[in-house]
Amino acid sequence: MALPCIEIETAPNPRHAVIWLHGLGADGHDFEPIVPELVDRAWPALRFVFPNAPMRPITINGGMSMRAWYDISGQEIAQRQDEAGIRASIGLLDELIAREVARGVPGENILLAGFSQGGAIVLSGGIRHPRRLGGIIALSTYLPMAEKTDAEISAANRSTPLFMAHGKLDPTISQALGEMSREYLVQRGYGVEWHSYPMAHQVCAEEVADLRRWIGARLI
Repeated sequence: MALPCIEIETAPNPRHAVIWLHGLGADGHDFEPIVPELVDRAWPALRFVFPNAPMRPITINGGMSMRAWYDISGQEIAQRQDEAGIRASIGLLDELIAREVARGVPGENILLAGFSQGGAIVLSGGIRHPRRLGGIIALSTYLPMAEKTDAEISAANRSTPLFMAHGKLDPTISQALGEMSREYLVQRGYGVEWHSYPMAHQVCAEEVADLRRWIGARLI
C-alpha cells in the first residue's frame, strides 16, 4: 500500500530528498511549515516527502483511531513495544525510499527525518536499510527494538551520520530515554551529533538552525 504523501520540491528535477515522518496523531502537514525555515537557497533542488501514517487504534488513548506508525500501550513506551506495527512501518519507509530511488534520487542523497514516533521509525529503519543513505534525523525520540538491533543492522549504513535532538523538559519521551538510545548507537560505532534544548515535546528555532547547518553539510 503506497502511503499518501505531501510533497514539496524546492526546485525542478531534485536529485536529493528528505523523507520526513510525523508523530502520533499528526499528519503529513505537521512539518510542512518547516521547509521555508530550513532550506538555504544555495542548496541543490530538494524534494521533501511528508507521508501520512495509516490510521490505527491506539491503546493508550482508549483505542481511539488516529494516524500512527505503531501502537502505544502504556506510559513506558520502551516496554511492551508493538513490534509488528514498528516492523510494518519500517516496511512502508523502505517503500518510500525505493520510490525516491526510482525517481532518480540516489540512496546516498536521501535523508530520513522523523519526530517522536516518526523518529523511532526512521532511526530503527534507517540503520536496518540495506542501501547506503545520506543521513538520519531523529527528533525527540528513541530507538525501538534496541535489543534486536545487533542482529539486524545493515553494514551499508554503519557510517551514515545521525542527528539526534531532544527537549530537556520532554514529558512524552524522556530525554533520558533518548540519551540511552544515543549511547547504544555510539557504542556500536555510529557517528551521532546530539543536541539538547530547554523545551518540551516539540521543535524549537535553535534546533531548526542546527538542523539547517547539519543538512547543508550533507548537500555538498
